[in-house]
Amino acid sequence: MAADAVTVMVALSRALEAAGLPTGPDRSVEAVRALAELDPTSRDDVYWAGRLTLCHAPDHFPRYDRVFAAVFSGDLVRTRPRTRPPLRAVPVSSGEDGPDALPEEGATGDEDVRVLRASASRVELLRHRDVATLSVEERRVLREALSALSLPGQTRQSRRFQPAARGTVDARRTARDLLRDGGEVAVLARHRHPTRPRPVVILVDVSGSMSPYGEALLRFAHAAGRRRGARTEVFTIGTRLTRVTKEMASPDVEAALTAVSAAVPDWSGGTRLGELLRDFLDQWGQRGTARGAVVVLLSDGWERGDASLLGEQMARLSRLARRVVWANPRKAVPGYAPLAAGMAAALPYIDDFVEGHSLGALERLAQVVAGQVRAGA
Repeated sequence: MAADAVTVMVALSRALEAAGLPTGPDRSVEAVRALAELDPTSRDDVYWAGRLTLCHAPDHFPRYDRVFAAVFSGDLVRTRPRTRPPLRAVPVSSGEDGPDALPEEGATGDEDVRVLRASASRVELLRHRDVATLSVEERRVLREALSALSLPGQTRQSRRFQPAARGTVDARRTARDLLRDGGEVAVLARHRHPTRPRPVVILVDVSGSMSPYGEALLRFAHAAGRRRGARTEVFTIGTRLTRVTKEMASPDVEAALTAVSAAVPDWSGGTRLGELLRDFLDQWGQRGTARGAVVVLLSDGWERGDASLLGEQMARLSRLARRVVWANPRKAVPGYAPLAAGMAAALPYIDDFVEGHSLGALERLAQVVAGQVRAGA
């Protein structure tokens, strides 16, 4: 049982980390210990052991539910417990999101173990598979995993102050309090610079050479748009520049992709990266969209236009943006070198050059954008 508990909880902890919910080794150990005391083949036991040990605050619960559903995806019924269930699992009815229900009565313990292990390992098996090679069923699993992805974004320190329990003394507010209280000093008012997530701008290449990866990259962009308290702008680039931030605002990813499909007129066409990047900077970037932002380009770098123009515009972008991240699905090909004229012209102005061909690559891209790891160019 202990070995089963370790396998299950390690898979769940890794998925939560990739989704931006830091678990850490201490919490993972506690999760394993908790599940070892329960039944690692019970979905309810796995759900509650993880939720009680791996979540830090109530606002983590919705993300935990999405990750749990993605990790334990399969032909299983999903439910959301309305109250905390007993430690031993009981059958519940389907119809809402949440932890997966138990198999029907009569299922053997061996079948339980086999189904749970297959479910938990399915995402792991697909994590490093090239998106372009996946079957229809594997793409369904990929969609569920991407729906649980989180992109918190890199933080920055605000120039403004806000009241705080700890920090430097706020002389002005302290003086006002003294005047109000007749000159008696009670408590020194303090303030500090809060941290805020940096804006993120995502440019998705929808040209013909990127068509095998287009859907997965747009789902990644949709996950990025779910960030709270931060601005995320999404554009598509091909033969023209299209702003799809409004279409991506729908919380339903399928509705969002349908809206994007209707709004983008240049699917699977050519690529004019230099001209379109110039259009973006002239219309949006120079006016503030790219200033201090983390700009993410999702493209293979094939340029039908003038490569020197792309280099010039990348230089402009690097002066405006806090960081420029480029994810190229072709980078994962053994022996790849950025020899294409467009990619070679852009490379000197890229802060982080990463792969973008698989679920694992997109999870790492999310960590790079958040500033948790650096890939370099």
